[in-house]
Amino acid sequence: MEPEDQESRAPAAVRAVFGEHAESAAEFVAMLASHGVERGLIGPREVDRLWDRHVLNSAVLAELVPEEARVVDVGSGAGFPGIPLAIARPDLDIVLLEPMARRVEWLTEVVDTLGLSVSVERGRAEEKVVRRRIDVADVVTARAVAPLARLAQWCLPLVKPSGELLALKGQTAADEIERDRSAVRKAGGGDPRIVRCGAAVLETPTTVIAIERVESGAPGVARKRGRKKH
Repeated sequence: MEPEDQESRAPAAVRAVFGEHAESAAEFVAMLASHGVERGLIGPREVDRLWDRHVLNSAVLAELVPEEARVVDVGSGAGFPGIPLAIARPDLDIVLLEPMARRVEWLTEVVDTLGLSVSVERGRAEEKVVRRRIDVADVVTARAVAPLARLAQWCLPLVKPSGELLALKGQTAADEIERDRSAVRKAGGGDPRIVRCGAAVLETPTTVIAIERVESGAPGVARKRGRKKH
């Protein structure tokens, strides 16, 4: 399906969220609807729900990310939320972290095709060698990666002090917080809070659990800002 066809089927929210980058968002949706399905990255039943359930759902996370922040998207998979976030916010310095080779290949193709200034790295957030290579970020994002306790343990070491872990969650967000609050604190996080994003443009706002990094742990190596394209 051509990008313009996908864009014409998209909700009116697309222009509001992506602005002048709406065509890039439509091209990404077209790639997902064709190659993404063929390569098993998206289920066929998800094609008609790509905009609301996946792309816009991810992009509205931009409401919570400071300008020119460095962002590490853990477990990017088919590109959520990292790719929509990068399209909506080209000011961000984004690293997509994904352990599976075939998904890394897909993410690299998407980044190259859309001309995004985004880095793609292969690895797992819990691996020390990956943490040293990636270093800390202002914001770490994750969508459908793991339960909150495990996610905090994996991701908070990648968050700089006073930065935030933003975990996209569903209806179980409050239950996860109640169950895993102590584990989050043990991992160096503050009190988790629920934030709704995209209320002005989405019928069902995106549910995010936001966790501030309150313990610095071992000091990281200062890193110069910059972007690299793979």
